[in-house]
This record gives sequence, C-alpha cells and structure tokens, in this order.
Amino acid sequence: MKFSEQLRKEADPIFEAIFKHPFIEGIARGDVPKEALIHYVKQDYEYLSTFCRIYGLAVSQCESREDMMFFQEQIAFVLNEEVHPHNNFCEVAGVNYDDLQHAPLAPTAHHYTRHMLEAASNGSLGETLAALAPCPWTYWEIGERLTKEVKPGADHPFAEWISFYANDEVAQITQTFKDKIDKCAEKASEKEREQMMAHFLKSTQLEHQFWTMAYEQETWPVETKHPTLAITSE
Repeated sequence: MKFSEQLRKEADPIFEAIFKHPFIEGIARGDVPKEALIHYVKQDYEYLSTFCRIYGLAVSQCESREDMMFFQEQIAFVLNEEVHPHNNFCEVAGVNYDDLQHAPLAPTAHHYTRHMLEAASNGSLGETLAALAPCPWTYWEIGERLTKEVKPGADHPFAEWISFYANDEVAQITQTFKDKIDKCAEKASEKEREQMMAHFLKSTQLEHQFWTMAYEQETWPVETKHPTLAITSE
C-alpha cells in the first residue's frame, strides 16, 4: 500500500463525516443558509491567502525545479481560479465578493492556518505536503461524490461550485499531491512518516471543522475594539 493510500485509509472516518456535514448536504440540496455562505467566503478568502504563503515556504524546501514549478502553479491556481467557486456562493447569497474580503480569521480558521504554517516552517517537504494535501483532496472527493449523487443541472444553485471541484484540474492537483507525498515517504525516516500522518490527519480534522465554523458562523467569543490586530491572515 502506498503511503498516500495509508493516509486516506486512516482519514476515512473524517472524510465520511465531511460528506455528511450539514453544509455539504446543503450544497447537495441547494439550500445552504445565506449567512453560512457569507461566513465561508470571508474565512476561505483569508485561509487561501495563507495557503499561498505556505506554498511559498514549500518552494524553499524543494530540491528540484519540477517541485518548485508545481507550487508556483498552485499559487496561480488559488489566486486566479478559486475565485470562481467563491463567486458562485456570493451569487447565491446575493452579496458582492469584494465586500467579503479581509475579514478577521475565526478561531478554527486561525488554528488551521497556523497548523500548516508550523508544519511548513519546522518540518520537511513531505510534512508540508501532508499538511496541505487535505484541502484539495477533500474538495475533489466532495465534488466527485456530489456530481455522482446529485447530478446537478444548470438550474442547481451550486452547479458551478460542484463542477469546479469535480473537474480534471483539481483531480490532477490531488493526484500530484499523492505522488509527491509517496516520493517523500519513500525517503523519509519512520519518525518523519509518523509526522506526515499526524499532519495529514489534523488537517483533515480541521477541514471538517472549517465547514462547521462556516455553518455556525463561528467568531471569537469576546468582541474587542481592534479585532483584526492579531487574528487576520496577515
């Protein structure tokens, strides 16, 4: 069994919980509450900004130009392509995408980004890949499952979101993550592989919690005068 297959096997209960999450089930039905969509876009915009920074850290860990190119391409994908599913949510919610940017990170989003930053700052390339992989991996599987189960037509409010994450580009990104993780795992010590597994499982758990954060519109428990000073993605 490849190491990426071991990761997926160990994370299967979390993946299944994500598929059954009320936010995901709402996407399938086409009836996610407006407030949840808005909170999701606010948080994901900031989350993805940090994701790009982590890709930048990953470049510094690369030994080959091929790996460098992969991360460079992923930065471009996030900045130029992942605005489309955000815009789908905004259209359904009836809000302007530009008005939802630069919000303070909620506790769960803050924790998730710091987990990945720590893995990339203190670990190996394999650890960084393992911490990052659940993001594209879970979204691709969500898109694939909803495409098969819902078969959304043009009249489905989230047809664009579903088709975006079920498309060949996201599938290829996910596969490349798997391939690179397997390559790193082949050279890694047992201790490093354990760290890669731990990072992957934690990120997958936090993917599930990110959906909960958005659905419940999680914020910091005590409002302060300057809430963005320490808790944005900057």
